[in-house]
Amino acid sequence: MSQEVRGGRCLCGAVRFRAQGAHNWIVHCHCESCRRATSAGFTTYVGYPTGAVAWTAEAPRPFHSSPGVTRSFCPHCGSPMSFAGERWPGEIHLFAASFDDPGALVPQKHVYTEEQLPWVHLDDGLPRE
Repeated sequence: MSQEVRGGRCLCGAVRFRAQGAHNWIVHCHCESCRRATSAGFTTYVGYPTGAVAWTAEAPRPFHSSPGVTRSFCPHCGSPMSFAGERWPGEIHLFAASFDDPGALVPQKHVYTEEQLPWVHLDDGLPRE
C-alpha cells in the first residue's frame, strides 16, 4: 500500500487537505451538475477512500446539491473542494486542480460523456463512458 501523501488547498488557502495513500481513480467528469458546480466545461476528480482524506486547516462548508449528494466549498473564496455521493459510499472526490501538484495526477478516462458540451473536443485517447 502506498504511503504517498498529497496536499492541496482552495484559492485563498483557508481550506487545506491531505490525502494519504493511493487514490482510487482519476477521471474527467462531463455531467451537467458538475459543470454547473464548477462553472467549467468539465472537471477532473481524484477519488480517494473517505478515511484517506483529512482537512488540515479550516474545513469546507457542505452543500447538499441534490438528493444523496454533498458538495463542499471554501466559505471564504468559494472554491469547490469535494464531492461525495451515496452512489459511491466510503469515497470522497477531490478536484485535481486543487492539489499542490496537479500535473502529477494523470486522468484515466472521461465519464458522463453523453452530457459533454458540443464545443469540447479532446483527442487524448482516454476511454469514454
